[in-house]
Amino acid sequence: MSSKILVIDDETDVVDIIAMNLRGAGFDVVSSNDGASGLQMARTEQPSLLILDLMLPQMSGLEVCKALKKEPTTSDIPIIMLTAKTGEVDRIVGLELGADDYVSKPFSPRELILRVQKVIGRSQPPTTPPGEMVRVGDIALDHARHQVSVKTKVIDLTATEFKLLAMLMDRKGRVQSRERLLNDVWGYESAIDTRTVDTHIRRLREKMGDASAYIETVRGVGYRMTDMLL
Repeated sequence: MSSKILVIDDETDVVDIIAMNLRGAGFDVVSSNDGASGLQMARTEQPSLLILDLMLPQMSGLEVCKALKKEPTTSDIPIIMLTAKTGEVDRIVGLELGADDYVSKPFSPRELILRVQKVIGRSQPPTTPPGEMVRVGDIALDHARHQVSVKTKVIDLTATEFKLLAMLMDRKGRVQSRERLLNDVWGYESAIDTRTVDTHIRRLREKMGDASAYIETVRGVGYRMTDMLL
């Protein structure tokens, strides 16, 4: 059964291009031209992934993203944002609200399809987990159940946040550069904005509370998981 993608963009030609390429890659596609109706479609259609333009009538893409991430029935839907090249602030805000990735307009359809496949792949539970349980200090990560807890309290992570934390925990004590994390978590070999990594780390730390202190920033390089609180 093919994955269903919801595209929300008020530019009809953009929607047509995206839909044509997604269908060519084997996806089912539904679409909306404004934020309010797009939000309702996400609730009723429960797509495998949402491609969301930030500049929308009635309700902005950021508002749609925020609303979806607040609702239990839609909070796990992966989101790829479409942004203008000059929209850096909106892009960072979108990532902080829970979006998984972004593509800048004008975009390459091939690149967009690649990112859709990568994000959907991250959202699927692994068929052969690398290990059952990993513990670092107060943090317990269960690969098999795709669940993270801090002091026995389960915390709600997106698929990308879970994979990012799993990478750091599985490689405890070893510094992971932003480029390495970008490659291993997002699957991108080409150099894109590594601030994507920083934004996800910041959001992950916020959710982890005091346990965020186990994620150490190595200035100028990247991040390291340590079991000793500084």
